[in-house]
Amino acid sequence: MSQNKNALIRYKTIDKCLQNKYRQWTLEDLIECCSEALFEYEGRENPISKRTIQMDIQLMRSEKLGYNAPIVVYDKKYYKYEEDEFSITDIPLTETDMNVLTETVSMLKQFKDFSLFSDVSDILQRLEDKIYAEKSHTKPVIYLDKNENLKGLHFLDEIYQAIIKKVTLVITYKSFKSREETKFHFHPFILKEFNNRWFLVGKTKSSQPVKNLALDRIIAIDYDFNLPYIEEDFDADSFYKNVIGVTVNTGLQPKRIELWIDAVNAPYVVTKPLHSSQRLIKENEDGSIIVHLFILPNYEMERILLGFGDGIEILRPENLRNRMKNILQKALSKYELNNNTAL
Repeated sequence: MSQNKNALIRYKTIDKCLQNKYRQWTLEDLIECCSEALFEYEGRENPISKRTIQMDIQLMRSEKLGYNAPIVVYDKKYYKYEEDEFSITDIPLTETDMNVLTETVSMLKQFKDFSLFSDVSDILQRLEDKIYAEKSHTKPVIYLDKNENLKGLHFLDEIYQAIIKKVTLVITYKSFKSREETKFHFHPFILKEFNNRWFLVGKTKSSQPVKNLALDRIIAIDYDFNLPYIEEDFDADSFYKNVIGVTVNTGLQPKRIELWIDAVNAPYVVTKPLHSSQRLIKENEDGSIIVHLFILPNYEMERILLGFGDGIEILRPENLRNRMKNILQKALSKYELNNNTAL
């Protein structure tokens, strides 16, 4: 690994340590954390001297790297950021940074029609927007839906590393339905995002079906290096091909689901299909349409269909139609006279 890469890993590690305000950081602590980070990336011991970390801190404080990090020493031995919310990852872009980004975006846009680069089109758009906002000192014109208060996001990088390095996890978890926390081994396959929530997908045992865990329900993560990781050729595209969301009822076969959509919602469903299997069956004179999907019914599908309110009707299969009817009748009963539960 190049010395520049080593240095960047040390800067990032020091930054991550000093963001943790609930611990006191000595120089020896920072050396230990940087050594562990380099060992994780290189797979071998790489001794770091006290002088190296001291120089790193001086560079992070200076303008040379553009960080101007407000690192201070208190009680003559502990290091911290004087500004609680500071992070070197949040520093504004310099004019040089913006020029480089502008050139990079322009270059990548030349490849936008290649299938290999089709997945980065939205990233390019976000980069362009960031550059424009920085250069013009105006607010961004692109706002993405996000939930900054969502729990469990701090596990993302840790889980990602475990997946690519094929490490068995020990997870402490508490589902919405459970009263108590449970601890179990988990073999992580992929991370999946749906509706602004992140899920960890994998297995507890090789004989068990694939399951997903919501990151916001994970209490703690540890590792078991003695338990062999389950080597499985997990194909996420195939696994989620016939579902909306993340819940896959394994063992069941996809069903043809036929829906009537009113004229108000029809354009939205046509331009943004509910699922890749959606097909238009009929366009009615009043502007309403009939479509069918070929999917496995699950919780996420029901939530989406219920979200249309009276703008949708499940025509078939009969069992799904009856289930949705019962749910709506129960919902309607909440609004009947003399049934105000809040009172």
